[in-house]
Amino acid sequence: MLKLFYAPNACSLASHIALAEAGAQFEAVRVDTKAGEQRQPAYLAINPKGRVPALVTPRGTLTESVVILGWVAQTYPDAHLKPDGDFYAFSEMQSFNLYLASTIHVTFAHLFRTTRWADSESAVAEIQAKVPSSLAEQWKLIEDRFADGRPWVCGQQYTVADPYLYVFARWLERDGAGGSAAMPLTRAHRTRMQERAAVRTVLAAEGLEPL
Repeated sequence: MLKLFYAPNACSLASHIALAEAGAQFEAVRVDTKAGEQRQPAYLAINPKGRVPALVTPRGTLTESVVILGWVAQTYPDAHLKPDGDFYAFSEMQSFNLYLASTIHVTFAHLFRTTRWADSESAVAEIQAKVPSSLAEQWKLIEDRFADGRPWVCGQQYTVADPYLYVFARWLERDGAGGSAAMPLTRAHRTRMQERAAVRTVLAAEGLEPL
């Protein structure tokens, strides 16, 4: 059986939802990141990066959200969690997911993990103060994507890109992120996500409330 290591409301939420949407048989194992469990030898033996998610499969352990999401979409084709079409369509979805990973997630990290980049209190404060405007600028590409009326990231078809976007749409409401008042299409997507049975099930399992 698959084993997913996650922390509540972390980026691992996307993999958790994707596995549930796929109908996969898996065990979800909570990692207490607030207590530093991800840095303990037992977890580092699973994922030396000391982060979530980590997905233990019969062939080995996968890390990184984009990789795990792509693996789920490919491994459970009957769930239709990747765009219909050829490899280009899949790659276009992955391009969006990598934008979330390499740009949006990193900007949030400047708010939540600021000491990776600065030590002094003044420098930390300056970096954190910049986050809302950076997110607003970066998020315009996401709002523009939905401007054609599409319900999901890849159009009419729900894919693993949608739970990944949902993670960061939730994070917009965290202190210091600036909120989502200027992202109405993202807010509508978030509402659609929370109407899905698999999403509601996973939120309950992680002890989270819809937003």
